[in-house]
Amino acid sequence: MNVAFFSTKKYDRSSFLAANEERHTLRFLEPHLTAETVALARGSDAVCVFVNDTLDAGVIEELSALGVRLIALRCAGFNNVDLPEAARLGIAVGRVPSYSPHAVAEYTVGLMLTLNRQIHRAHNRVREGNFSLDGLLGFDFHGRTVGLIGTGKIGAITAKILLGLGCEVIAYDPFPNKECVALGVEFVTLNQLFSRAHVISLHCPLTPENHHLISDPALAKMRDGVMIINTSRGALIDTRAVIEALKSGRVGYLGLDVYEEEGDLFFEDLSDKIIADDIFMRLLTFPNVLITGHQAFFTRNALENIAATTVANLTEFETTGRCTNAPPAK
Repeated sequence: MNVAFFSTKKYDRSSFLAANEERHTLRFLEPHLTAETVALARGSDAVCVFVNDTLDAGVIEELSALGVRLIALRCAGFNNVDLPEAARLGIAVGRVPSYSPHAVAEYTVGLMLTLNRQIHRAHNRVREGNFSLDGLLGFDFHGRTVGLIGTGKIGAITAKILLGLGCEVIAYDPFPNKECVALGVEFVTLNQLFSRAHVISLHCPLTPENHHLISDPALAKMRDGVMIINTSRGALIDTRAVIEALKSGRVGYLGLDVYEEEGDLFFEDLSDKIIADDIFMRLLTFPNVLITGHQAFFTRNALENIAATTVANLTEFETTGRCTNAPPAK
């Protein structure tokens, strides 16, 4: 198959060329897939896209007109794809349902520990010759209640790590994970989780139903000084509401690896540019906020698995006309 890869970096090329073994013709493009760049897919049987590419109805209609028959997502999430429009036009959609849940779970707990013990601030101080401990006081995670929203593979592994630290782990999931129940995780209502948890970590996909799941009503139910961690999808959090909660002290710690308007920011070097997103820049002014650029997935293991699964999806579609790793039907 001829495949146009959008939003690619050097590490994408390396991992996909190694996994492909010259089975498919791969064309790597740096721009995001948008209405303005969709013409670059001309001559391709498939497009391979990432989390910040736009696949709305207009883009998918244009892909169909160009002869594209498969949208291959090199990620697990599919909230950026208009699935009904793809189905209407007969374009198959494949994804990578699991690439390295350990990578994201480990990173999630790393954010928690870094925020709590102010490791990032301590590192910067020591580099400047400042060895003062003022402002770096943390708490023991042992005995704290951590609430997980979503207990799929990533959430379940996160639960195991936190249980190993001696935390009480509670969770909310419409479909409770039996493995988590066996480990001793207590499943509760969303309101109970909001009111009980010292730390709240998001591990659910973004859907129209849970857009801005963390907003004013949810924040009002939380403990003062709560820690919120998001390594899932940015739009699960109403950023404006969280900024107000940071100002009031309701949110004591915020760790983000995703941001609801990250499409024009993350994965790019903007160090010599003026960032025009005032909300994002306001977040950076808080000493109790830690933001990273969507790197929780970024391990060698994950890149190898993403490439291998995506190439397998391409091969399966080429030979059978279908893709087993399609997004789940509603």
